[in-house]
Amino acid sequence: MDLFSPEFYVALLSVIIIDLVLAGDNAIVIGMAARNLPKHQQKKAIFWGTFGAIVIRTVFTIAFVQLLQLPGLLLVGGLLLIWISYKLLVEEKKHDVKEGKSLWSAIRTIIIADTVMGLDNVLAVAGAAHNNVWVVIFGLLVSIPIMIWGSTIILRLVERYPVIIYIGAGVLAWTAGKMIVGEKFLKGFFEDRPLIKWGLEIALIIAVLVAGRLKKRKQETQPAA
Repeated sequence: MDLFSPEFYVALLSVIIIDLVLAGDNAIVIGMAARNLPKHQQKKAIFWGTFGAIVIRTVFTIAFVQLLQLPGLLLVGGLLLIWISYKLLVEEKKHDVKEGKSLWSAIRTIIIADTVMGLDNVLAVAGAAHNNVWVVIFGLLVSIPIMIWGSTIILRLVERYPVIIYIGAGVLAWTAGKMIVGEKFLKGFFEDRPLIKWGLEIALIIAVLVAGRLKKRKQETQPAA
């Protein structure tokens, strides 16, 4: 993939969408971790905690990009991503985060919580990047500032327009399909049969969206315990 080619921009857009959809509510965790600190320390905790989380996430993502070049891992990663895209539609995220009692404990909580919550994000971004580290870097440079300073707006938009989550899940499922058909020992088969390749990618998107919608509808009709 050449830098600034059409494929580069498609991959970059996918990375940004994945970052925003999967990590949009991480700002809630950041806010909860710093809420008990004095006002003058809250900004410091949020800045340094977010900075540390960004560094760790970037390192993990670049490492995943390299790991996905190993035989079999693209297939495994693609299958995991199908499950992640389905969970995005049906699972309510919980934010049980212990607030920090000091500046350092708040920073530590933010970094640990973001790292744990961001593992699905790391895998998805690494898969969407198609072995291009620059896609990861540019994607993070664009999406992280939006995620930090525009997170409240993003959350409100998602609540008001649930279709945004379905778009994100569709992008994840499409990325999963790309990873599966791009696996080294399967690539030759799919390159010789482009209709099967496209059919599989489209089928995965439809299957995830339909299964997620049916499960969500079932959850909504079930009486509360």
